[in-house]
Amino acid sequence: MGDPQQIRRWHAYATPDTLIEAAAADIMQNADAAVGKTGSFRIVLAGGNTPKALYRKLRHMNAKWDAWEIYFGDERCLPPDHPERNSSMALDAWLSHVPIPMSRIHVIPAELGPEAGASSYARILKDAGKFDLVLLGLGEDGHTASLFPGKKWGDRDAFPVFDAPKPPSERISMSASRLGFADGVFFLVSGESKRQAVTDWRSGKPIPASGIIPSSGIDIFIESFLIE
Repeated sequence: MGDPQQIRRWHAYATPDTLIEAAAADIMQNADAAVGKTGSFRIVLAGGNTPKALYRKLRHMNAKWDAWEIYFGDERCLPPDHPERNSSMALDAWLSHVPIPMSRIHVIPAELGPEAGASSYARILKDAGKFDLVLLGLGEDGHTASLFPGKKWGDRDAFPVFDAPKPPSERISMSASRLGFADGVFFLVSGESKRQAVTDWRSGKPIPASGIIPSSGIDIFIESFLIE
């Protein structure tokens, strides 16, 4: 048997705003379904400008926030309150504005350094089970989370990254397999700079984004000009 193939569903939108609106609506639909079924909604957050715009949208929506459980797909090894940390961005744009209990927001302790921080987060993930939804972005080089081309995509739930080609070089990331252990995976893709990565992805090149392979497939929310 060969390696499993990534099932992709492309959802094209004329503008970043309509893309964000559609993604936000689908996230809320997923959240309502998960809370109704299990009493909680376990979601993994991404960094980046498009996710940031989404988070600003979500903070104005109505949800059963106390049932949400927040995780992060990757983090930069910077001080806890550094503005370039993904957790700082998500807190500022969204999480600090809604009543999600802090005990349900599982920040990656990247300030401990790559090895210690990854080991600590792996222990948290061990009890997390299957995610309801994972949010991911797409870098100009095809990277997602802190999984970069030509690098290892992780052999444990959370692993240290020492040589990222983008600063800072030290990071912590969930592995491709852990990110794919989810009922749903949404990629958010916008901007001209992503054109080559999208072309590579659609042509079958093994970019990191293609390594996220949930059994149910992935949904890609993308600006329409990138796939025309």
